[in-house]
Amino acid sequence: MKFLTEIINDPLSLLMEAGPDGKKNLFIQGPFAVAESKNKNGRIYKREILEAAIGKYDTDYIKNSRALGEMNHPPRLNIDYERATHMITEMKQDGNVWIGKAKVLNTPMGSILKGLLESGVNVGVSTRGAGSITEANGVKQVGSDYFLTAVDAVSDPSGPGCIVNGIMEGREYDLDSKGQAIIEDIAAKAKHDYDRKVLTEARKIQLFKQLLEAIK
Repeated sequence: MKFLTEIINDPLSLLMEAGPDGKKNLFIQGPFAVAESKNKNGRIYKREILEAAIGKYDTDYIKNSRALGEMNHPPRLNIDYERATHMITEMKQDGNVWIGKAKVLNTPMGSILKGLLESGVNVGVSTRGAGSITEANGVKQVGSDYFLTAVDAVSDPSGPGCIVNGIMEGREYDLDSKGQAIIEDIAAKAKHDYDRKVLTEARKIQLFKQLLEAIK
């Protein structure tokens, strides 16, 4: 099973709505997920797979006011409440596209997102989840075991030379219950560098940081 992130580059709309108490809240709205279309990671999500995953996400998270997102993707599936920036309030299907809506939260990180949005920064969204992948004829199909855990905000996803886009589009992690696959990969890298006599102190620190992330 792999940690899968998919950036949606379509522009989002900003909405200002008043709640029952008269307080105005800032929302972002736009395409949050797309099926039956090859994305920049070379992956395709079948419509029925996204329907099932988003349906479960809606039942378990959105309807229970637990559908939180963060700014950019952390290397984990769960949500860190201290880093939450927005709460998804709906995801409505329109053919192969799911139009989502999210309220920007009055949190420290949410204030940063709000500042970016109000300053005119191009903000996109990116799904965070996990699932198996099969590949045939250069196309990667996401399996029926896929599940969605978050829709994160990604600043300036389509800008030329964008660092965030470059990192997040290529970020993919092999996962199991204990992060064993990641740990084995790190160990293999360390042995490879040691055998080639290029295991520097800087490289050791880098691999150690990767190990810490894997066992969190």
